[in-house]
This record gives sequence, C-alpha cells and structure tokens, in this order.
Amino acid sequence: MRAVHVCLLLGVLIQFGAAAMPPITQWTTAPHGHDLDNNDNFTPDGRYVIFDTRETIGPGIEHCTRIGLLDTHTREETALYAITEYRTGAEAAPGIGAVSFAPDGESAAFIHGPFLSEVAERGPYAKPNRVGALVRRGRPGEVTWLDKRDVATDRDTIPGAHRGGTHRHEFSRDGQRIGFTYDDFILTQYDRTVGYMEPHPKAPEGVSHYFAILVPVVPKDTAKPGEIERAWGDSWVDAAGTLRAFIGKVREADGSYQQSLFVAEVPKGVDITTADAGGPGRFPTPPQGITVRRLTQGWAEGVVRGSFDGTRVAYYGKDESGSEQLFVVPVDGSAPPRQVTHLPGQVKGIEGGLRWHPTDAYLFGISSGDIFAVSVREADFGAVRMLTEGGDYHKLAVTPDGNSLFFCGPDPRGASDPAYRNYAGLPYWQIFSLPFAPG
Repeated sequence: MRAVHVCLLLGVLIQFGAAAMPPITQWTTAPHGHDLDNNDNFTPDGRYVIFDTRETIGPGIEHCTRIGLLDTHTREETALYAITEYRTGAEAAPGIGAVSFAPDGESAAFIHGPFLSEVAERGPYAKPNRVGALVRRGRPGEVTWLDKRDVATDRDTIPGAHRGGTHRHEFSRDGQRIGFTYDDFILTQYDRTVGYMEPHPKAPEGVSHYFAILVPVVPKDTAKPGEIERAWGDSWVDAAGTLRAFIGKVREADGSYQQSLFVAEVPKGVDITTADAGGPGRFPTPPQGITVRRLTQGWAEGVVRGSFDGTRVAYYGKDESGSEQLFVVPVDGSAPPRQVTHLPGQVKGIEGGLRWHPTDAYLFGISSGDIFAVSVREADFGAVRMLTEGGDYHKLAVTPDGNSLFFCGPDPRGASDPAYRNYAGLPYWQIFSLPFAPG
C-alpha cells in the first residue's frame, strides 16, 4: 500500500499520495499529438471530446494539421478537419488548432492560418495572420469562416473586419458571442488585446460574424497611469456573454507596470457596428457602451475563469512568498480577492489547468504535474484534494456533468517505442481521464 503523506501548511490540509487515488483511463492511442488546449472540449452531453494534434510533426499550432474528435462511447478517434497540403519549418503554413465546441455541440471554432496558395500574398502562419474557422460534426472537412481579415493600407479597414489574427475562440454559453485574443498586423507598436464577435447581417462578405475589440490599448511603452498596453488570458464570466474577464498590463501611478485582473462589461444592447475597425494609422476601437473595470491591484495571471453562476472570477495570483496560487474575487468588485490555495512551490504552487466544477463548489488545477481539487465552499474553503501523484499532466478539462476530468499526458509507450514519439523525440500526448466525486 502507498504511504499517505499529510502536510499542514498555513492551516490548510493538503493530502498527498493518498491510497485511494482515483483510477486513470487512457482514451486515445493513435501515434500523434493530442492537445485539449484551454478550451471548451465537450459536447453538452459529454459524449464527444475535441482536440488538435499539435507537436506531432513540428512545434506549435503552425505545425498542427488536424482537428480530432473522440467518441467516448465507442473510443473511436476521427478527423473532423485535416490539412493535406502544408509546409513545415520557420515559415510553416497553414497552421490550425485551439478548437472549442459551440454550446450546440454541433459546431466547433478553431484557428486557421493561410493556405499554401495564400502564403505568397499573406505570408506564413503567425499570430497576426490567422482567422476563426467553423466546422460541423455532421459535415467533417468543410469549413466556414467566422471573421474577415483585411490588411489593406491604402484605405480604412472594412467595417466588421480586422487587420491581424484572432485566437482561442470561446463561445458564450448562450452561443451568441465569441470572445478571442487579437494581434494587429498593421500597427505592430500595439500589443495583444481581446475582442468579441457576433453574428450580424452587416458582417463582411464571406464571413458570418462582425468583429470588434473589447479593450482599448495604447502603443507599447507609452501608457499613462491607468492605461492598458496589453490584454490577454480572457474568458467569459456569465452565460449571456456580457462580462469578459482578462489580464491587463497597466501603468501604475508611480510609472511602473503591473498585470492585474480586469473585466469588460458588454451589455446586450451594445451595437457592435459602432466599433471603429481602424485604418492605416488608426488602431481599432471598441463599440460604444463598453466599460472596463479593474478587479485587482496586485499581480494576476490566467487564462482566468468565471464561475458558472457568473458571480466570481478565478485567477492566478501571488502569495506573500511570491509563489503563484489560486485566488477568487467577486466580479462586481464587492469584496477583495481571496486566496484559495497554499500549495508548496517556490515559484509556482499552481502551474495551469484552472477550471471550475459545474456546481461552483470546487476549482481544479495542476501543481508540479499533478491534478488537484480545492473547495471554494465556506464550510471547507481551501481544502485541497490531490487527485494524482507523480504525474506529468496538462490541459485540464471538466465534463459538463462534473463527474470526470480529462487531461493530456505523455504516452507511456513512448518511453521505449520510438513509434510513439514526436518530432522532438518526446512521447506523444494522449488524452486521459479520472472520475471526480464531490466530497
């Protein structure tokens, strides 16, 4: 029997190496990469799991060639969309990945870079050179386009289009809006920001959605106190898509910079067509009626996550020793941030995988390669339960019913069989799961 080690740290009980660790199931076996990214990976009934195959033939999304679908009833793995003509190396193309299901469970959005036939005009895959594509389970291999890219410099940008690249497309739970990060191609003195799109009759020709940025940013190293130079790590807080939390790099009153947690308020009545798409010397601006509020004063990082009831935001903050831990804060700013975890780690007590349980009673994360659950109920707030030990796990996702956690990990066959190693000689990532029963 495995030993049980219990550590009492800052008054919080953390149990490591418990004898009753939940069993782990390996779902995929195919000799290629499997990446759940930080997205919405399940159909509403939890039957299908969507992923991309990056880190198979080369590094990053630029070398990903397939959007995959796992049927958990049959264990069958199929290609929902695949690229057959591609280029590898420093100027790889097209590049696809970071896929998320829509709430209907039929459609999925993902990043798509330039086809090889477009590279001469557009250039290779890059952060400011990608758009959102949509594929449907019932029509594999066929894509439609979410957003229009227009990088002309002799006129204003087409209204409803952008001039760069969108990334990590996330549907609001009512399916009406899609949030994303955005990188501009024309005015590179501006750093990353976040935006949203929605279906609209005035969407540019050939696409379904109208684009707008959410967070106005100023050029790098020019911010005045209170101004934001970069925005990232964003996620919807509420089901209706009226609150999008994000991390912002902001100038402080003393001239220094801090990265903190913010929320953009996007009322349902906002007219997205009042956004300015920008021009050759003019950066895009948000629609009228959007406001941005700062939720924390200290350091924050993410991808941040809103609770299912839309009242709280979870994010990574730093404790008094400088170690990264989980924090939560009310989205209305009615109370200060509250530290949830006190996990050991000189630099990072938590290193990824931040997710809510559908009941909002637990948060999940990854610490030193292992998965944990932590209570955010008042009765046992901060109580941590380690769910794995000695792992090397990544990209955590929670099933819609909250009964299972899916995640990525190295294929155990890769240690001895080169057929299960990627371009860099490392084991392919496969998809695993474990059951979760609330305590």
